[in-house]
Parts: sequence; structure tokens; C-alpha cells
Amino acid sequence: MQLLPDPVTIINLFLCILIGMICLIGYVKIRSITPLVIGAAFFLFGISHAATLLDLKTALEQEMIVIRTLGYITRPFAVTYPRFE
Repeated sequence: MQLLPDPVTIINLFLCILIGMICLIGYVKIRSITPLVIGAAFFLFGISHAATLLDLKTALEQEMIVIRTLGYITRPFAVTYPRFE
């Protein structure tokens, strides 16, 4: 396992972490679970980016497909659902 210093993947991972933190702050402020669900989607994308940086992309190819699919399904569901209470 080696670290692949791809700038685009590093920026994507950083942005996933930042969005996750913003979603957590949003949850604390408005007490709705919607920001947490959105943050969970970006957490899944972050796992995918971290695995890519650690050169596990090919070894975990099927798992990456499942993780990314769950992220892509979770995000629009959280945005279009009125409010999770």
C-alpha cells in the first residue's frame, strides 16, 4: 500500500471532510437530521477518496462501487425529503 499524491483526490477528500463538518454544525443549529444524512453521503464519498489515495482502489473495486452508489443515492434522498424529524 502506497500513498498516491493525486491533487484532485486530495482536494475532494478535504472538501468531503469540510462539508461533513458543516453538516454537523447545521444539525446542531437546526436539530434536523437532514444535514446529517447529507453529511453521511459525503462521508461515503470521503471513504472512496481515502481508499483511492491509499492505492486500494483496485483491491476494493466492488466495495467502492457499493460505497459510491450509496453516497449517490443518499444525497438526493436527503435533499428532496422534506424533513427527517
